Amino acid sequence: MKSFGTYISKHLASFAAFLLILVIVNVVLYGVTFYHTVSEDYGEASPHAMLELTSTAATTEGLPDYAEQKLRQYNIWAMYLTSTGECFWRLDVPQEVPQHYSIQEVALFSKGYLEDYPVFVWSTEDGLLVLGYPKNSYMKLTSNYYSMETIQKIPLYVIGMLGMDVLCLFLAYYFSKRRIIQNTEPIVDAIETLADGKPVSLHIDRELSEIANSVNKASLILSRQNEARANWISGVSHDIRTPLSMIMGYADRIAADKTASEGGVKEQAVIVQKQSAKIKELVQDLNLVSQLEYEMQPLHKEMVRLSKLLRSYVADLLNTGISDSYNIGIKITPDAENAVLECDARLISRAVNNLVQNSMKHNPQGCEVCISLTTSQNHLILAVTDNGMGLPAEKLQELEEKPHYMESTDERLDLRHGLGLLIVQQVAIAHNGTFKLTNVFPKGCEATLIFPYIG
Repeated sequence: MKSFGTYISKHLASFAAFLLILVIVNVVLYGVTFYHTVSEDYGEASPHAMLELTSTAATTEGLPDYAEQKLRQYNIWAMYLTSTGECFWRLDVPQEVPQHYSIQEVALFSKGYLEDYPVFVWSTEDGLLVLGYPKNSYMKLTSNYYSMETIQKIPLYVIGMLGMDVLCLFLAYYFSKRRIIQNTEPIVDAIETLADGKPVSLHIDRELSEIANSVNKASLILSRQNEARANWISGVSHDIRTPLSMIMGYADRIAADKTASEGGVKEQAVIVQKQSAKIKELVQDLNLVSQLEYEMQPLHKEMVRLSKLLRSYVADLLNTGISDSYNIGIKITPDAENAVLECDARLISRAVNNLVQNSMKHNPQGCEVCISLTTSQNHLILAVTDNGMGLPAEKLQELEEKPHYMESTDERLDLRHGLGLLIVQQVAIAHNGTFKLTNVFPKGCEATLIFPYIG
């Protein structure tokens, strides 16, 4: 997108401008740091200036008073050598400095040091003028000279400038990254929300407004599609109810008619009753799953004591007259006895019933079903466990992949499994919980609902 390219280009231009400013600051700081030192090294007290002053004023007899005062002002000693290495005169020369020199000795100290004193020489018509500076005041090289103060400042300057440059670059990176994250984070969050199938609305100005508008447009299209799909499912469910009610009504009348033959017609009417009931339940489940998935099902949350809800459910289930081959039990730990969860009691009961019916459906020979409630690490755990045949590994893997019910078809376009487990999954999500299905040893299956809970 052009807007995103403009956004990145703007930040690159800002970074380039920052680097230019940083270079200018380095140059300015270099000048400030070394201005005083350079002015001294090449100013009035510099070796070159003092040699010119002294050589102009010097004679074989000595120096005038103003020249001596100038040398003493900067702690400089001086001597004037003849062509044979003897001294015409000496001024404040240290005692360890010799008074006579050979040609070789003159050649050596003229480019460096004399008894660790940095010395500078000037050749005149009468001899060789030698000026000696205090120890550790200059470092002499073969081609130039630098004061010790300058040499000592260079490492500090390099370390200081590198440290400042690294700090400035880090701060520029940090604030640039922070600004980019602040500008793009709402877009990333919106895309993640959109990926979950939920609508979003972004309000971003300037360069990224075009991207925000595109995300809003995609959200609107997705919302319309979801709404149309949910409305279609709801409409189909409504349209099916009327003919289905008529079919079930006629089947009930035929099955209850004592004048009807006890043979095929009555038995077929009973089959129609059962299959119609399955279709009705399927339509209701389909409608409920659709409403939960697209957040169209209003949740009537209230504080519910789950132990009481589970006992009421088990009592109602037993009162319906289930087969003696099924044994329904309940187990509630003491710490979960008074546990209260903010939830929609109707949906929680529906989820538990789906799990219990699922265990009974897949174990027609009978089994024991245990409904348990425990707490662990700020979580409330509601489990439905049976000792039936369990689930095949491939079936368990298929359920773990959580396929969408609109795509859950095999080659015959039949649903791979009922909507019961999908309803349980959606109920868990609607209550910020999770749903897990596992086989238990040595045989059986356990379905677990885990809800966040603060006791």
